[in-house]
Amino acid sequence: MRIVVALGGNALLHRGERPDAAVQQANIDRVATALAALAHEHELVITHGNGPQIGLLAMESEADPALSAPYPLDLLGAQTEGMIGSLLTRAMHDALPGHRIAALVTHTLVRADDPAFERPTKFVGQVYSAPVAKALSRKRGWHIARDTTGWRRVVASPAPERILETDTIHELLNSGTLVICAGGGGVPVTADRDTGALTGVEAVVDKDLTAALLAEDLKADFLLILTDVPCVYEGYGTPDQHPLRDATPRDLRHGGFPAGSMGPKTEAAARFVEHTGGLAAIGALDAAHEIVHGRSGTLIRPDLTVG
Repeated sequence: MRIVVALGGNALLHRGERPDAAVQQANIDRVATALAALAHEHELVITHGNGPQIGLLAMESEADPALSAPYPLDLLGAQTEGMIGSLLTRAMHDALPGHRIAALVTHTLVRADDPAFERPTKFVGQVYSAPVAKALSRKRGWHIARDTTGWRRVVASPAPERILETDTIHELLNSGTLVICAGGGGVPVTADRDTGALTGVEAVVDKDLTAALLAEDLKADFLLILTDVPCVYEGYGTPDQHPLRDATPRDLRHGGFPAGSMGPKTEAAARFVEHTGGLAAIGALDAAHEIVHGRSGTLIRPDLTVG
């Protein structure tokens, strides 16, 4: 079975952790352990988030006195793809001796006129208290929004139209290679209508929506979205909270899940299932093997048709 795995950015850097390289290395080892059993049984493509990492690089770039202007988000995204791709490659290499593994810096085509550029919604970087967030907003011109535990920077998140390296990923898979790609949703680019020339844009593409598009293009059988909760919860954070173990795209669309957290994951799962008739699931990293075998997480299956 061909499985596209979407790792949350917090799989590498948990909320509240220091953003040290050693911390991320330790977390990556946990990722490799969780995915190795799946890789022995199935064909894997691994994607990953980069919210904490790109936020850290943006802060460093903003504060660097040697720069006349901070690095744009597309280049910072490429840096995180390379860094996280290298960490994942090394960890998977050790967990899967003799297995072919390749990390690919991937570019995602977006529309220059996407309305998302006027309405930043994608969280990046660390969580701040309200006074610190407001001060940073004034000083650096950032857009700030409330996250579940505080305030964070938000940036534009245009919809993914096409992953430019899909054919290359196909060839790698056909040669028996485990592919790590589309990190952070891919480096966002626009294409000139006349020449096709690519230009990076100041944005971060949602990694779950990119993973759903990639899974569809690769004709994957299963989209596995791994996060820091064991399943999707209806009424999350309320006295009526309860786990949703089995769902259809219609169920997810009526769930009212928050745009800044579970919303993109449920939308990505719904799109993949609707477009392909395949299966998707959302759950905790450490339960990856159990989720695929129906023993954990939330399974998303096609709507039943009557008649």
